Amino acid sequence: MVVREENTARHLGSGDVAVLATPEMIRLMERASVAAVDHLLPEGRRTVGVHVDVRHLAATPLGMRVTARAELVAVEGRRLTFRVEAFDEVERVGEGQHQRVIVELERFRGRVEAKRSLPPR
Repeated sequence: MVVREENTARHLGSGDVAVLATPEMIRLMERASVAAVDHLLPEGRRTVGVHVDVRHLAATPLGMRVTARAELVAVEGRRLTFRVEAFDEVERVGEGQHQRVIVELERFRGRVEAKRSLPPR
């Protein structure tokens, strides 16, 4: 992705500078994790993110390209752990760990829909 104004800390309200926002970097890392495994899962199963632990190492200015990669490093039952990294055109800008859980889509959607009918706390 090329960093645009809508991807910046200034635009997202997480800072006052026009550099890649940390939430946008995390989004790229999550997408890389999904791309690494979801196509390998049986029909009706996908992954959902459950944990992110990353460090944003360097700023990336407007107009610069950023990419992310994810490597599956552990499988514990339905829980998948990825080593994630993000790079701009000059250097590594982020690193960390991301966990996802394999879910049955219909069952997951059913639980989410059932939650809609619960009274708010």
